[in-house]
Amino acid sequence: MAERYEICLSGSGGQGLILAGIILAEAAGVYEGKYVAQTQSYGPEARGGASKAEVVISDEEIDYPMATRLDLLLAMNQKSSDSFYFDLKPEGTLVVDSTFVTQTPTTKAVCIPFTEIARKELGREMVANIIALAALATLTKVVSLKSLEAAVLARVPKGTEELNRKALQLGSKAAKAILKERKPESIQGHGPHHEDTAYE
Repeated sequence: MAERYEICLSGSGGQGLILAGIILAEAAGVYEGKYVAQTQSYGPEARGGASKAEVVISDEEIDYPMATRLDLLLAMNQKSSDSFYFDLKPEGTLVVDSTFVTQTPTTKAVCIPFTEIARKELGREMVANIIALAALATLTKVVSLKSLEAAVLARVPKGTEELNRKALQLGSKAAKAILKERKPESIQGHGPHHEDTAYE
């Protein structure tokens, strides 16, 4: 893994991106023992306004906690794709929720309809963020699915564990379908960190 891996999870308030950032940070820090910094910001209106969580993961101590050159950008709506794409490194990975992002600034973007999958498969749009996290982990190997599942189950409300497990499986499955179409090394920013067989 690169010494420092910068991630931005962005979208609108109410999409659960702050929680997703916390879960991702805990998966890397608590369950994998890496150094992690996690920051977040909201737009002026909490629900419907802009929402962004940044996670910096490193094998070494982190001297600056903010993300400045992104390795990975998750954009859950069009506005966040348009706004934050320019923070991405040239070789970075853009992953978008194609339910809401209809125009991508690069042909190399990974397009997965996270919200549509949540709605159709589980009847709960609220788990689109968990589906997206599993897809990110599968695509980039930045954390293992095992660590991600442990972090998710430690954070979600009691009684929703099975729903969230299914969301993780769906996200991983959607990402594997993309990886079958493209070689993993063609996913920009892909790092060979984990051989993961959790959802084979």
